[in-house]
Amino acid sequence: MSQKVRWGILSTANIGRGRVIPAIKESRNGEVVAVASRTMERAREFAAENDIPTAHGSYEELIANPNVDAIYNPLPNSQHAEWSIRCAEAGKPVLCEKPLASNAAEAQQMVDAFKSRDLLFAEAFMYRFHPQTERVMQLIAEDAIGEVKLIRAQFTFAIQSEENIRLSAELAGGALRDVGTYCINFMRLLTGEEPDGVKAMARFGETTGVDETLTGLLSFPSGVLGHFDCGLRSYRTHQCEITGSSGRILIDEAFVASPERGTMVRVWQDDVYAEVHVPAANHYTLMVEDFADALLNKRAPRFEPQDGVANMEVIDRLLESARQ
Repeated sequence: MSQKVRWGILSTANIGRGRVIPAIKESRNGEVVAVASRTMERAREFAAENDIPTAHGSYEELIANPNVDAIYNPLPNSQHAEWSIRCAEAGKPVLCEKPLASNAAEAQQMVDAFKSRDLLFAEAFMYRFHPQTERVMQLIAEDAIGEVKLIRAQFTFAIQSEENIRLSAELAGGALRDVGTYCINFMRLLTGEEPDGVKAMARFGETTGVDETLTGLLSFPSGVLGHFDCGLRSYRTHQCEITGSSGRILIDEAFVASPERGTMVRVWQDDVYAEVHVPAANHYTLMVEDFADALLNKRAPRFEPQDGVANMEVIDRLLESARQ
């Protein structure tokens, strides 16, 4: 393998075009060498638009390409397991979009497929790599707000097209899997625990059948309680508030930060208010660089793939609660 990881993009999904492909191109240790679509015409069109040298008219061709070192999988949720496992069978490491799969059982099959072949596998939760998230974790570790008691998170946006795959039950869409998964993951990251109790209420679309709006409650063994809202029909917001015994932290842009400007974390310590300014960073670039470093240096990813299974287990439990 060269000093740069040669990436193949499995499909022409918008998140690849808008976020991940530019991030790989900006990275110090990666380059995009190929893309695949279900038709050669679409693959060639996408490759030309994004300056990618090789286009494949099928996913199988991309996976078999000997010049591809790693694959980014942004397929619909329902297809993550099948095609990631096919990559594992072909000996290709994979960075898979969140959520890891349609359910926890699929996610475990994926993790096992890569583990049994000693192949690198990771879930693409980019927000975890932003220095803002690291700073918040540091503040909590330093007891800046005392003992954490409550966590409140929100991630919503209004879908612009009824053809959006997030509204497809067949493709494992829905608000919880798409944006609620961030809220769950952040709460698990902040507490370092798995919830011992979950409850949810949701509004399922009459025509879509997916959870278009969902509110969830999580309880953790340490006593921390978490509440989150997620939705596909509401005004865009992605906040997180952490309340402790002697203060609180408010993050206005918790999950999707612009790479062009810095972010700010608001901190209250008793009656003292402070603003912690975090420099601009492209968390997608930081994520793909970590994956490439792990591959080049033969080390584990920063976040173990089993974490993705644990996150899916919480999602499964919440959806079951909401349907009841």
